[in-house]
Amino acid sequence: MKTRPHILAALGALLAAGLACNLPSAAPATPNAQQTLEAAAAQTLQVLLSPTSPAANLPSPTPNLQPSATFPPLSTNTPAPTVTVTPIPCNRAQFVSDVSIPDGTNIKTGAAFTKTWRLKNNGSCTWTSSYQLIFDKGDQMSGPLTQPLLGNVAPGQEVDISVNLIAPAAAGTYKGYWQLRDQNGVLFGLSGGSFWVDIRAVLPTSTPTATFTATVPAPVSQTIALPLVSAESGSVRSDGTVYTFVNVGDTDDNKSQQGFVSFDLSALPAGATITDVKVNFGSYDTLGSPFDLGCLRLYPQTYGSVDAADFTGGSPLGAVARWCSAAELSNTAFPAPDMLSTLQSAVGTSRATFRLQFNDNATNNNASADMARFGASLQVIVTYTQP
Repeated sequence: MKTRPHILAALGALLAAGLACNLPSAAPATPNAQQTLEAAAAQTLQVLLSPTSPAANLPSPTPNLQPSATFPPLSTNTPAPTVTVTPIPCNRAQFVSDVSIPDGTNIKTGAAFTKTWRLKNNGSCTWTSSYQLIFDKGDQMSGPLTQPLLGNVAPGQEVDISVNLIAPAAAGTYKGYWQLRDQNGVLFGLSGGSFWVDIRAVLPTSTPTATFTATVPAPVSQTIALPLVSAESGSVRSDGTVYTFVNVGDTDDNKSQQGFVSFDLSALPAGATITDVKVNFGSYDTLGSPFDLGCLRLYPQTYGSVDAADFTGGSPLGAVARWCSAAELSNTAFPAPDMLSTLQSAVGTSRATFRLQFNDNATNNNASADMARFGASLQVIVTYTQP
């Protein structure tokens, strides 16, 4: 509107006049002149405040309201979630694949075959050569009771484990279950269970031929246990004393004692070819600490009956088996490949004889008996083929 500047100018003039009235001057206005000026100012103010005055119709200033600030809620002390860490078991295996003989494979009755599993060590402990493949249950199919692993398998690694088997002579479905065992005798498999070999033994089909063809049967692999002949076994002390039991170590008067063992070979066929040898010397107990004397060794020794002349002094060479701890001696299928040539040369005879001796130290001179004392169930486990 065009009247606003004039109104503001009039108000400014009135304020200026009021201020001028309060300032001292050299010649003050006369009373009549002052009253006239005050009356004029009052009339002007009345006009400005009148409802019809353009100034009275000006809109009231709207306050500039700012939006109120919004604050996030105060944080609360919420506890962090608890994370549970499950430890990985020491011994655990995971099935990867059947490298050979998948489930349901047809195998001719009586035929030899090799089953190979690929397993992964998904536990936290390394599998060593002290670990074994163990027959658990079901159909053994002429497989070994135990078989050592060939090397170390670290956690996360995979390994192929094989076992030689023979299909049964009768046609049918056969399934054998196997597990692993550590050096402490703890069994484990796939999530606590066994892994298996599953076959169908089938009769061979004959194909008629116009001419006769001679076939040579494949060698059949078998495993037998050669038993101890207790009557031909015993022990001899360094002072010449002979005993009928097999004790090896030293006495409380620091005498050395050696054991002598004889095994019956009569069940081994004359034409057998030995392919593997293990020993089961786990039937024993100890007196004192015999392995403080060193490693127990087994030596081939031909003898008739056990007598004082059989005792051998010193630290001889030529051992065919060696146990350096109670854990190794407790292994009921301890590998003894060095015995193979000794037994092969004895095929066709009735006996194989050996000497047991701690040859690192004949005695530890502690005036305390340290003995490994063996029972009558010692065995030599032989795998062989025969045409």
